[in-house]
Amino acid sequence: MDEFLARIRNFDIRIRKAVNSQMRGSFRSVFKGTGLEFSDLRTYQYGDDVRVIDWNVSSKGHGTFVKVFREEKDQTVFFVVDVSASQQVGPRQRNKLDATKEICGVLALSAIREASHVGLYCFSDRKEQYIKPANGMKTGYQLITSLYKSQPESSRTNISDALLFTLNSLKRRSVVFLISDFIDQNYDHNLKALAKKHDLVVIHLFDQREVHLPRLGIVPVHDTETGRTVWINTSSAQFRQGLRNSFQQNQIRLERLCKQYNANYLAINSQEDFVPKLVDLFRVRRYQ
Repeated sequence: MDEFLARIRNFDIRIRKAVNSQMRGSFRSVFKGTGLEFSDLRTYQYGDDVRVIDWNVSSKGHGTFVKVFREEKDQTVFFVVDVSASQQVGPRQRNKLDATKEICGVLALSAIREASHVGLYCFSDRKEQYIKPANGMKTGYQLITSLYKSQPESSRTNISDALLFTLNSLKRRSVVFLISDFIDQNYDHNLKALAKKHDLVVIHLFDQREVHLPRLGIVPVHDTETGRTVWINTSSAQFRQGLRNSFQQNQIRLERLCKQYNANYLAINSQEDFVPKLVDLFRVRRYQ
């Protein structure tokens, strides 16, 4: 646990140094999302955005009025994390789930300094762990500790149910980080609903062997989610091309879906240094 926390703190320091050197303005802006609440009305002035005109009030004939908003003080950052068996793919020293825990941990550590509330939902095809959003550094470290110790009971995945749980749990608009390898189906509808209601950031974790499998001849492959073992010819050009096509099609479809509904999308190889990509993500969010 101490080693894990040390890595998280090191990542956090690197990110904050990079962000502070490349951006002007508050680091908090990358987490604040668009959490705004109605505050007051005032008379329309030249240059005001017409989208904030209150047409109901203006139609009464006493002038044109615009809505004034203020930033919500109780911003929530919520992490939805896939801990199913497919996340255990990768080298023994660092598989996809290890990378997922590190990414979620460093984001949580950064968020708890900048946002009022942080929460966590770990899922497989069921609720594995839930920490209700709360404020304070104590909550942040509780979240990181629980994530590190997480031992899922089920091996299967149900992203759709996890998204539905999140929709039902978060009553106010929040920043939601969804971290998964997205090896599942039939979750598009709930993903769209979540992106419409909240400020959604999708982090797509993958292992290089899911895209470029080594040429090992005919080998047994164990499906960790179903428990089945099948024999495949890893040297087959047709099989290798099919594997690449399947991954690329899933990635393109997910990225397009996110773009359509104004969600941030980030693909990360579980074996790469993810800090530069997170810094790029923060830069994009800073100026959205």
